[in-house]
Amino acid sequence: MKVFRLTCAHGHGFEGWFASSEEFDRQQAGGEIHCPVCDDRVVSRLPSAPYVNTGGRVAEPQTLPVVAKGGSVAPELATALAAIKAFVVANTEDVGRQFPEVARRIHYGEESQRGIRGRVTTEEAQELNEEGIEAVALPAGLALDEPLH
Repeated sequence: MKVFRLTCAHGHGFEGWFASSEEFDRQQAGGEIHCPVCDDRVVSRLPSAPYVNTGGRVAEPQTLPVVAKGGSVAPELATALAAIKAFVVANTEDVGRQFPEVARRIHYGEESQRGIRGRVTTEEAQELNEEGIEAVALPAGLALDEPLH
């Protein structure tokens, strides 16, 4: 599984998961990839550094804020994002960086079923996916610990 940082012609950053680089190229050529913010189909890959396990501290995942022209979130988008944040906070337990371990325990029946949220690295997300553990990445700009502007 390849994870690419993508951007549309309007500068909205987002992430895309593809089986291979060739699959990304095929979908891009076919107009299948679009921006989740503005639905623009002019999408390009951004440079990204590969993950290297040095055995040291795990870097915190980076988030890219979603902003409208002029540097602020459009009122309609701010309202929708606030509603999503409220729903996620009200219906999930924050397990922080313990997310991979707790998700596995729930998946394998070692803990009760419940909604959880937390943080994972790209590698951890890929490992969970390979194990058949469903987890949804929140879109850029929807960090639950950051206020909307």
